[in-house]
Amino acid sequence: MRLGLAVLLAVAMAAPAWAAGGFRFTSIDGGEIDLDDWRGKPVLVVNTASLCGFAGQFDALQALHDRFGDRVLILAVPSDDFNQELADEKAVKEYCALTFDLTLPMTEITHVKGAEAHPFYAWLKEETGFVPGWNFNKVLIAPDGSIAGTFGAPVRPEGPQIAGRIEAMLE
Repeated sequence: MRLGLAVLLAVAMAAPAWAAGGFRFTSIDGGEIDLDDWRGKPVLVVNTASLCGFAGQFDALQALHDRFGDRVLILAVPSDDFNQELADEKAVKEYCALTFDLTLPMTEITHVKGAEAHPFYAWLKEETGFVPGWNFNKVLIAPDGSIAGTFGAPVRPEGPQIAGRIEAMLE
């Protein structure tokens, strides 16, 4: 009996921790988006802004959401940290729905840098030193909760650096 417990403890300690766990975002639709609900699946978190020149990437993010369905979380995090977001959540939601036919999960308008940064982004900075330098920066979280990559605005979501890595995680 003791040997069994020792083996169980060793296995539990050797298993990778869900490093991205414990982070909750307030949904633009109300309620919460809890990253713990996505444990064991890839998660792509993208800080967005409706009026940014990179906003065309919403189409690619929606395409990934449609393609991967509930096997991957594609999460848009609207932020006005770079002064290119609309005034409130209602305006953001309406603009994204009408302009991009967006149905993927979105958070409320959220800080992604500085002293008021959401705890996810504070953790990201602590773990990697990465702080979004502009809108449409992307963070790919592996199924084990580790940070699989951080990408700047020019990196297209549908390209091999992101979509290709997600596909590999799902194999």
